[in-house]
Amino acid sequence: MSDRNVLGTDLELCGTDPLTGFFRDGCCTTGSQDLGSHTICAVVTEEFLAHQRSIGNDLVTPMPQFRFPGLKPGDRWCVTAANWLRAHDDGAAAYVVLASTHERALEIVPVEVLREHAVDVPPDASALG
Repeated sequence: MSDRNVLGTDLELCGTDPLTGFFRDGCCTTGSQDLGSHTICAVVTEEFLAHQRSIGNDLVTPMPQFRFPGLKPGDRWCVTAANWLRAHDDGAAAYVVLASTHERALEIVPVEVLREHAVDVPPDASALG
Protein backbone atom coordinates (compact mmCIF):
# COMPACT_ATOMS: atom_id res chain seq x y z
CA MET A 1 0.00 0.00 0.00
CA SER A 2 1.42 3.38 -1.00
CA ASP A 3 1.34 6.61 0.96
CA ARG A 4 -1.57 8.95 0.20
CA ASN A 5 -1.69 12.70 -0.13
CA VAL A 6 -4.28 15.17 1.21
CA LEU A 7 -6.21 14.81 -2.07
CA GLY A 8 -6.67 11.07 -1.46
CA THR A 9 -4.38 9.96 -4.29
CA ASP A 10 -0.86 8.53 -4.33
CA LEU A 11 1.70 10.79 -2.66
CA GLU A 12 3.84 12.54 -5.26
CA LEU A 13 7.49 13.55 -5.08
CA CYS A 14 8.11 16.84 -3.28
CA GLY A 15 11.68 17.66 -4.25
CA THR A 16 15.11 16.30 -5.04
CA ASP A 17 17.17 19.50 -5.34
CA PRO A 18 17.62 19.84 -2.47
CA LEU A 19 16.71 16.27 -1.52
CA THR A 20 13.88 16.57 0.99
CA GLY A 21 11.82 14.35 3.25
CA PHE A 22 12.32 13.02 6.74
CA PHE A 23 13.85 9.93 5.12
CA ARG A 24 15.65 12.06 2.45
CA ASP A 25 13.76 10.20 -0.28
CA GLY A 26 12.28 13.27 -1.98
CA CYS A 27 8.81 12.61 -0.52
CA CYS A 28 6.97 13.81 2.57
CA THR A 29 6.53 10.24 3.79
CA THR A 30 6.32 9.75 7.52
CA GLY A 31 6.57 7.04 10.13
CA SER A 32 6.90 6.43 13.83
CA GLN A 33 10.45 7.87 13.83
CA ASP A 34 9.20 11.20 12.41
CA LEU A 35 8.11 12.82 15.66
CA GLY A 36 7.81 16.24 13.99
CA SER A 37 5.44 15.09 11.20
CA HIS A 38 7.46 16.42 8.24
CA THR A 39 4.40 15.97 6.04
CA ILE A 40 3.74 19.29 4.28
CA CYS A 41 5.43 19.87 0.93
CA ALA A 42 6.12 23.60 1.08
CA VAL A 43 7.51 25.95 -1.53
CA VAL A 44 9.36 28.21 0.87
CA THR A 45 9.36 31.99 0.68
CA GLU A 46 11.66 34.60 2.23
CA GLU A 47 8.87 35.46 4.68
CA PHE A 48 8.36 31.82 5.70
CA LEU A 49 12.11 31.27 6.18
CA ALA A 50 12.39 34.42 8.31
CA HIS A 51 9.40 33.32 10.39
CA GLN A 52 10.87 29.88 10.96
CA ARG A 53 14.17 31.38 12.07
CA SER A 54 12.28 33.68 14.48
CA ILE A 55 10.71 30.64 16.19
CA GLY A 56 14.03 28.82 16.47
CA ASN A 57 13.75 26.69 13.31
CA ASP A 58 16.67 27.83 11.13
CA LEU A 59 16.02 26.45 7.65
CA VAL A 60 18.64 28.64 5.96
CA THR A 61 21.92 27.58 7.59
CA PRO A 62 23.41 24.40 6.07
CA MET A 63 23.85 21.48 8.47
CA PRO A 64 25.78 18.82 6.53
CA GLN A 65 25.77 16.41 9.48
CA PHE A 66 21.99 16.09 8.93
CA ARG A 67 22.28 16.16 5.12
CA PHE A 68 20.62 19.59 5.22
CA PRO A 69 21.87 22.05 2.59
CA GLY A 70 20.06 25.17 3.84
CA LEU A 71 17.08 26.53 1.93
CA LYS A 72 16.45 29.53 -0.27
CA PRO A 73 13.14 30.98 -1.49
CA GLY A 74 11.55 28.74 -4.12
CA ASP A 75 12.94 25.48 -2.69
CA ARG A 76 10.47 22.67 -2.09
CA TRP A 77 10.87 21.13 1.37
CA CYS A 78 8.91 18.78 3.63
CA VAL A 79 8.19 20.92 6.69
CA THR A 80 6.58 19.98 9.96
CA ALA A 81 2.84 20.42 10.04
CA ALA A 82 2.92 22.21 13.40
CA ASN A 83 5.53 24.78 12.30
CA TRP A 84 3.72 25.37 9.01
CA LEU A 85 0.45 25.93 10.91
CA ARG A 86 2.21 28.34 13.27
CA ALA A 87 3.50 30.29 10.27
CA HIS A 88 -0.02 30.32 8.83
CA ASP A 89 -1.46 31.61 12.10
CA ASP A 90 1.23 34.33 12.12
CA GLY A 91 0.54 35.34 8.51
CA ALA A 92 3.73 33.85 7.02
CA ALA A 93 2.64 30.51 5.56
CA ALA A 94 4.62 28.97 2.71
CA TYR A 95 2.93 27.72 -0.43
CA VAL A 96 1.77 24.08 -0.35
CA VAL A 97 1.95 21.38 -3.03
CA LEU A 98 -1.16 19.36 -2.15
CA ALA A 99 -0.31 16.31 -4.28
CA SER A 100 3.00 16.03 -2.41
CA THR A 101 1.61 16.69 1.09
CA HIS A 102 1.07 13.53 3.14
CA GLU A 103 -2.45 12.83 4.40
CA ARG A 104 -1.13 12.66 7.98
CA ALA A 105 -0.72 16.46 7.82
CA LEU A 106 -4.52 16.57 8.17
CA GLU A 107 -4.13 15.39 11.77
CA ILE A 108 -2.73 18.87 12.48
CA VAL A 109 -3.83 21.21 9.67
CA PRO A 110 -7.36 21.27 8.15
CA VAL A 111 -7.44 20.66 4.40
CA GLU A 112 -9.26 23.97 3.88
CA VAL A 113 -6.29 25.83 5.36
CA LEU A 114 -3.85 23.93 3.14
CA ARG A 115 -5.97 24.68 0.06
CA GLU A 116 -5.76 28.44 0.82
CA HIS A 117 -2.01 28.22 0.12
CA ALA A 118 -2.02 25.60 -2.62
CA VAL A 119 0.28 26.07 -5.58
CA ASP A 120 1.03 23.76 -8.47
CA VAL A 121 4.66 24.05 -9.48
CA PRO A 122 6.88 21.71 -11.49
CA PRO A 123 9.60 19.81 -9.60
CA ASP A 124 12.18 22.01 -11.36
CA ALA A 125 10.95 25.57 -10.70
CA SER A 126 13.63 26.92 -13.06
CA ALA A 127 11.36 25.73 -15.88
CA LEU A 128 9.07 28.66 -15.01
CA GLY A 129 11.68 31.22 -16.02
